[in-house]
Amino acid sequence: MYILAIESSCDEMSMSIVKDGVEEICTVTNTQIDIHKEFGGVVPEIASRSHIENVTIVLDELLQRSGFTIDKIDAIGVTYGPGLIGSLMIGVQCAKTISLVTGKPLIPVHHIAGHIYANNLEKRLEFPLIALVVSGGHTDLVYMGRDYSFKRIGSTLDDAIGEAYDKVAKVCGLSYPGGPVVDKLAKLGKDTYDLPYPLDDDSYDFSFSGIKSAVVNLVHNESQRGNAIRVEDMCTSFQNRVVKVVVKKTMRALKEYKANNLVLAGGVAANSYLRNELSEACKRENINFGYPRIAYCTDNAAMIGSAAYYAYKNGKIADLTLNAVAVESFYNE
Repeated sequence: MYILAIESSCDEMSMSIVKDGVEEICTVTNTQIDIHKEFGGVVPEIASRSHIENVTIVLDELLQRSGFTIDKIDAIGVTYGPGLIGSLMIGVQCAKTISLVTGKPLIPVHHIAGHIYANNLEKRLEFPLIALVVSGGHTDLVYMGRDYSFKRIGSTLDDAIGEAYDKVAKVCGLSYPGGPVVDKLAKLGKDTYDLPYPLDDDSYDFSFSGIKSAVVNLVHNESQRGNAIRVEDMCTSFQNRVVKVVVKKTMRALKEYKANNLVLAGGVAANSYLRNELSEACKRENINFGYPRIAYCTDNAAMIGSAAYYAYKNGKIADLTLNAVAVESFYNE
């Protein structure tokens, strides 16, 4: 089964053809990082306008590169939410138009389900599993007992981990996107700043607003005193605390839910320190640990194509009334 997948939830317009949920045939992605870099973050109106300009260009290039025609496609999968509503609407409208013209089934895919199924493109998911979803908008622990069955057991109460990374980078004067820069500089520094640990309790929830505010206040106070921040040390101190708590809660969830499989998902899944710490913890506990290659960590349509296949197998088919939604919960028992 060949699925044409469309992902446009933020500043990437990406399209892919995926076979049977496990094989990426071809992917074309138009990114806007250089456009938004000068603003220090994604500007929603600019992102959606760029999608309008590039949606047909990306589709044409995908079909040209893959050698496919629309007739060879069996279904259309599309991210309907969550994300930037203007950006999502472009992808959804494109998918609905193709479905209307061709009569092919339209499959709605939750963005986070896509990030989890990015792992399925590397190796077939094994159940039961715990998925740790870490991105600019999400920090979730999800239990899956079978394909396309999601139970959220923990989430952030305020800021997502990726947002915290980017904010720390910004106040330290680092470039956007800040997460990869913080990860890189943290390898060069020492844990010298006394920052609070983010919600180190017995729940599976997370909170990063406290440590983020602590960094902002510390940088401000040092500036007022005329002292320079040791940026590498700040990155190390921040990352050590954030990752320690995330790993601790993830490993406890694996034990409580008797899951022997862990997958990492989302943009922050590219963080080398988080990968290494989880890998070491899983080795000690004899847990199977998987994570996507870097290209599958950031937003891409291949992950949507993988998730769409299993959504279709579970009867998730939409009609032409499908709408984009900025906020949506897909978790279920």
